Amino acid sequence: MIPAAFDYQAPATLEEAVSLLAGDPDGAKILAGGHSLIPAMKLRLAQPQLLVDIARIRSLAYIREEENQILIGATTTHYQLESSDLLKQICPLLPMCAVSIGDVQVRNKGTIGGSVAHSDPAGDWPAAVIALDADLLLIGPNGERTVKATDFFVNLLTTDLQPGEILREIRIAKPSGRFGESYQKVPHPASGFAVVGIAAHLELNDDGSCKRAKIGVTGVGVKAYRAQGVEAALAGANLDDQTIASAAAHVCDGVDANSDLYASGEYRCALAQVYTRRAIQAAKAV
Repeated sequence: MIPAAFDYQAPATLEEAVSLLAGDPDGAKILAGGHSLIPAMKLRLAQPQLLVDIARIRSLAYIREEENQILIGATTTHYQLESSDLLKQICPLLPMCAVSIGDVQVRNKGTIGGSVAHSDPAGDWPAAVIALDADLLLIGPNGERTVKATDFFVNLLTTDLQPGEILREIRIAKPSGRFGESYQKVPHPASGFAVVGIAAHLELNDDGSCKRAKIGVTGVGVKAYRAQGVEAALAGANLDDQTIASAAAHVCDGVDANSDLYASGEYRCALAQVYTRRAIQAAKAV
């Protein structure tokens, strides 16, 4: 449980961090909260030559509303998101997701950017940013670029981040009109990670019917994904119990569900259907 030898740098600015990564794009790793990287290093599953600690870069930790967007810095902690009065008013899905993560110690240290960039198949934040159709701002030696959350998660622990790039900011369109949101999960009893996690964002018509649905799923497949079959079944429909149940039946469409010691793939899909129903029911009642 002792990591391999490594160098450590704690840059004061984002520009300095990018420069350090550019010097060794294949051997350097970003350290933010450390809850995923440090255990992997102790097991020697990860052996970076250089750790670039961005946790002290104050300009990366913020929650702001600008015009019609919500801007979240990559090193914003789970607790900061959980306790944000602004987000509770304008985007409650984010505090709902944050409060379900780990324990108090984890939420005070872990960061949203670290979780998103790690792309753990059981991580909570990927489902939320997908359901909110977020844009992810990346910065690297070749400048800045923006990637949709739906395109960012590539595979197991694999994202669209290129060598030398840092996730800088998460941008979310401020919800408008009548809408409802919910995050529902089955936490693993030991780790707190999502055996199944469902993030639901519903745009509602004046009569309560569904104008548009966005459903993010984690814990089921090798990466977080949009449940497009569920969304299609809800679009334009009245949100009665039968319609919701029929839509939720599509949550695992086209997905090879994970099997492990805790849950078989078949059981995961059954849980996903139940918790999709619960998430939609909770979102429509907001």
